Amino acid sequence: MTPVVFIDGDQGTTGLQIHERLRGRTDLRLLTLPEAERKDPARRAEALNSCDIAILCLPDAAAREAAALVRNPAVRLIDASSAHRTDPHWVYGFAEMAPGQASRIAQAQRVSNPGCYPTGAIGLLRPLVQAGLLPADTPLNIHAISGYSGGGRAQVQAFENAASEGQRPPALQVYGLGLQHKHTPEIQQHAGLSTRPAFVPAYGAFRQGIVLTVALHLRQLAPGTNAATLHQALARHYAGHRHIELLTPDQTQALQTLNPEALNGTNQLRLAVLGQEAPDQVLLAAVFDNLGKGASGAAVQNLDLMLGRPDAA
Repeated sequence: MTPVVFIDGDQGTTGLQIHERLRGRTDLRLLTLPEAERKDPARRAEALNSCDIAILCLPDAAAREAAALVRNPAVRLIDASSAHRTDPHWVYGFAEMAPGQASRIAQAQRVSNPGCYPTGAIGLLRPLVQAGLLPADTPLNIHAISGYSGGGRAQVQAFENAASEGQRPPALQVYGLGLQHKHTPEIQQHAGLSTRPAFVPAYGAFRQGIVLTVALHLRQLAPGTNAATLHQALARHYAGHRHIELLTPDQTQALQTLNPEALNGTNQLRLAVLGQEAPDQVLLAAVFDNLGKGASGAAVQNLDLMLGRPDAA
């Protein structure tokens, strides 16, 4: 029987992208509600309980409410909000994060889709912590710039309406200035850090894409660790994972800039270890689409794993 998938919140930025990525698929059926019924609690509850897998593309509070509406034990959930990302009862939906994670997602009833920024930070840091190269208590500074779509539909409309009216939107907006961004606990938990990192995000004057960097002093790392050691650890960890691209040392030496839009429209996460010739420092970098591997692409990847497609990871 063809599985039925319901996207609750399918008119938001993430939901629309998921719809686009699933368009034309014949191995599943999308359940959609007419516009007049999308905010009807009874119709939403009916849809949530009559599908095989529901994808929640909602604000945090609404996602918690939607999850509570599910009474049918056969219904499986993917939550694209940040409501359940540190909840031990939900499987974290980063398939490449750890050995066996894809299998855990495939068998889960409840999957929490990773945040966009955490995808890059965890992708870089967790393998190095697990390998014993980066002490878990290292005080880290994480910097990232995302396209303005990271702020959701309201931010997209505000930015693009201003531009269409001849106004000049800011080229760069640094935010999270109180160092209390909601993604920080998620990064700390799933990267395996015992010390809370300082995370400073920003929006750029482009629609989508992310570049995230973590600068390290070699004295912070295990004795004898250098850029080559870090690269080797990442290469071992991600061997065989088709959605992770690790640049070779030769490729990184040729880089002069990092383009946050380089992987837009894909589900790829590109990682790099830069500064091979620096005597005492190294730069870890991640580039990916905040609406791809950072949101909708990851949700579809998790959906495919839950539908039993082993090639999804």
